[in-house]
Amino acid sequence: MSEGYFDGSMPRKVLEYYLSRAATAQWIYLSDTLDDDIRVILKAGIKFLGRASGIWKAEMPDEQHFALSKASAGKIHDADPEIILQACVFEAVYREDLESTKIPAFIFEAFGLPYEDRTFRFEGARLEPGSCIPDITNPEIQMWFFYRAASYIDCGYEALHMGQIHLYTAKDRDYSCIGKVLGMIRDYARAHARRHKVLIDAHSHSLVVNGKSLLDYNAMPLTRYPVLDRPGEKLVLVREGKSGGGISQEGVYEKALPFLYEYDNWGGKDRWAHENLTYEQRAWAQWWGYDQIAWFASQDEQSRNAFLDYTFKWTAVNNPDGYFAFPLRRPLDSGEEVGGFPFYKLNNRSPACPDGFSQEDETARLLKEGYGKYRALANPSDLLDFGGKDVDDPETGVRLPEKVVLYGSFQPYVGAVENDSNSEITRMYYVGDGRYALAFVLPFAGEYDFGISTWGTLSACVCESGGYPYSGSGGKSRFTVPADNTVVKVTFTYMTNEIIIEMLS
Repeated sequence: MSEGYFDGSMPRKVLEYYLSRAATAQWIYLSDTLDDDIRVILKAGIKFLGRASGIWKAEMPDEQHFALSKASAGKIHDADPEIILQACVFEAVYREDLESTKIPAFIFEAFGLPYEDRTFRFEGARLEPGSCIPDITNPEIQMWFFYRAASYIDCGYEALHMGQIHLYTAKDRDYSCIGKVLGMIRDYARAHARRHKVLIDAHSHSLVVNGKSLLDYNAMPLTRYPVLDRPGEKLVLVREGKSGGGISQEGVYEKALPFLYEYDNWGGKDRWAHENLTYEQRAWAQWWGYDQIAWFASQDEQSRNAFLDYTFKWTAVNNPDGYFAFPLRRPLDSGEEVGGFPFYKLNNRSPACPDGFSQEDETARLLKEGYGKYRALANPSDLLDFGGKDVDDPETGVRLPEKVVLYGSFQPYVGAVENDSNSEITRMYYVGDGRYALAFVLPFAGEYDFGISTWGTLSACVCESGGYPYSGSGGKSRFTVPADNTVVKVTFTYMTNEIIIEMLS
């Protein structure tokens, strides 16, 4: 029996079999080089294809989208039936999608509602007017998420990426609504999935209620620090937080769930940054004025191969529970295209794939070599503990984050790097009752901006007292220090997002 065999349940050893052979294959269902993509997948021994299907905004009618998704999944499974394909249900909803999609009868039945001949309703489905972030406490959005997930399962997909989950659960502080939806998706998979199981992850370090993780594993993009003393646009990776623990979906307590890293995409090449910022300024503008995959694609072939080798070894050594999803296919055209190509492709450049970036040999070598050789020298997992471990909110049972960081323009004046959401120097200390606090002395009067990052990442930040979480480095709040050498104390309550700032000069 293969190491990757599962049916209905998946012990951690089997889950790690797939995550240790993972690649991001974004929108491979639309690939114009699918035959060559499959050749690369088989050559490298890839067993998990992340982001293989999904929509962001009105790309095409759903009937066409799911038909194409099913056809490509079938072709990949014909080549290797063991492969797990992942689809995406993202943290964005648009009128064009909801109001053009008829609600199938089985959705009303699943939610115990009488059938209505109608489309999904857009009004009231978002957290705030003008936003594209859905509100999971709205029953319409719960139906929308379940509909999309069930449809992908019917197409042969056995994993779901649920996007930036801490954004659309902003009003769902006890996670009861998202817990309900994920439970319904898992029940549907037990009856309809290829192997009666669906893996669910999201951009999260932890989503635990009453000790049990709602996710099978956690996933995040990588984090960087720019390097200025080497020629070119070099950077190094930075360990950011960790994967939280809890009782897994298999009923086993895990000190830390598996964690999957990837090169993310969000805006391609930032033309404004390249045209208006100095070399030193651009070093700090995202990844040298690119998103992650566009930066990677902009390097020369030798540098790309070297950075894959570095990322693989870095993951093995710095996070004993971590794995890296190699970039098989990832968009480059959400901003300006890189190299004239709309997608990065791992494939060796050839007549069968004239737009390949030629990293398939390096990927095949690393996956064949495996993580074990480097795990033997890995830092112990205890180095990733930050205090406040396994602390739950007594009212809701929600697991509190182990790491919370105060970041912003004030950081250089307390010895940290400006806007470092992962800083150990401005890490807040857990002080009990769901509260985190940090005190420091600012030697200069003036106005400073700040945000608070949970788990030390930019995926779920807060800057306004009681405000919704947001994603990214912008939009911070401000505080004014009235005099030099002022003592500042910031206290943050996780469940309510209350922020208290005290000053003493």
